[in-house]
Amino acid sequence: MTEANDAPPKPAGKRTRPSASVARSASRLGAVQALYQMDIGGSELADVLADYGAGRLGTEFDDGQCGEADYGFLKAIVEGVVEDQVLIDTKVNECLAKGWTLARLEATSRAILRAGGFELMFREDVPPKVAISEYVEVAKAFFSGSEPGFINASLDALARKRRAEEL
Repeated sequence: MTEANDAPPKPAGKRTRPSASVARSASRLGAVQALYQMDIGGSELADVLADYGAGRLGTEFDDGQCGEADYGFLKAIVEGVVEDQVLIDTKVNECLAKGWTLARLEATSRAILRAGGFELMFREDVPPKVAISEYVEVAKAFFSGSEPGFINASLDALARKRRAEEL
């Protein structure tokens, strides 16, 4: 994530607590990875959450440290997507370009849109612009092509339908 990559290195032998924004960014990245794992591998929710709670968080990612995640926030995203996936999928599908559905998308894009859709639809404590920006950054961690722009446009359309007064 951008914020985590710009953070100064931690002093040797000393663990410092990450800022809340870095921890939330890492949580979003972890949530997308967990949702991907469930989608592609058919892993169960409890198994995936146990895996992420047992030390996968805060590991190296694409030549950089993604930071230590806020496990409670990651868990809330993943559980929320699973609980409300039918509604999230319906609302996200309405915001995709004509002829596109989540089912047609690559699994990573699907996971990003579901997690971002969950935050836009159910986490009123997260400003829409923050959620959109964060998930565009997650997309940039996985894709170098047009996908981050597609994620941005799709989540922006959802935010304008669900929380227009906040934009």
